[in-house]
Amino acid sequence: MTAPGTASWPPAPTRTERLVLRASEARDRAVFIELFASPEVGTYIGGAQPRERLEEAVPEVPGQRPGFFVIDLDGAMIGVITLDPRGPEDPARLSPGAGVTDLGYLLLPEAWGRGYAAEACEAALAWFAAAHPGEPLGLRTQTVNDRAMRLAAKLGFAEVERFEAYGAEQWSGIRPPAPR
Repeated sequence: MTAPGTASWPPAPTRTERLVLRASEARDRAVFIELFASPEVGTYIGGAQPRERLEEAVPEVPGQRPGFFVIDLDGAMIGVITLDPRGPEDPARLSPGAGVTDLGYLLLPEAWGRGYAAEACEAALAWFAAAHPGEPLGLRTQTVNDRAMRLAAKLGFAEVERFEAYGAEQWSGIRPPAPR
């Protein structure tokens, strides 16, 4: 597995019909805090984080790391996409000694139900396939998160395993690499 950081980072903004995936900027800080402090967003990721702690901990320009995209709609951040390496020591790995990169996404509640997650994920998957040809992608979510389970299927992820973590049943899927 090649970490997302081995490709040129940050990449040029990726445009879709309605969105732009781009590197984070200082103007995104308040929305970043809102995203991670939101009880609705926190439902399937271990809960909302305390706003006071986020205000202290979030850097001036949040998310400046390889594999982190801001989802931008009409010049404003509405969420994030992440591509994070899952190491061979991870209990939810594909096979012993094998790593994979996980796709993750979070959107503000007011952006839910409009197809933005699918559009942004498809763009991130296309970027990853071009930057890391032949490499699979993983995705994990709680099985009770119906929207995420439907999106995983729509994006072509197939179940690898289910496991218990964070007090809930988790689903782990893999999206095979596109043929070269």
